Amino acid sequence: MLSQDFNYNVIVTPDRRSGTGELCYSVQCPALGLADEGETIDEALKNIKQLVTFHLQSIAAEGEVIEDEANERSLLTSVRVSFQPNV
Repeated sequence: MLSQDFNYNVIVTPDRRSGTGELCYSVQCPALGLADEGETIDEALKNIKQLVTFHLQSIAAEGEVIEDEANERSLLTSVRVSFQPNV
């Protein structure tokens, strides 16, 4: 069986572990609804890659079609807002 490459956008954000408050990095793959974390950015990316691979293997085992995010148009940006709270 031939290997296929799939592309998915992921979002990495600094975070704190609940309970301990230790610094970590959360990583999300919105297209697949998956999330993981790691002590470093590299570890978080490694963990989400493993999770995405497992997820795709599960989808394939069920005979479902695997969608590739590369064909979708995505825009990742930010907005800056200012407001004056009513105090």
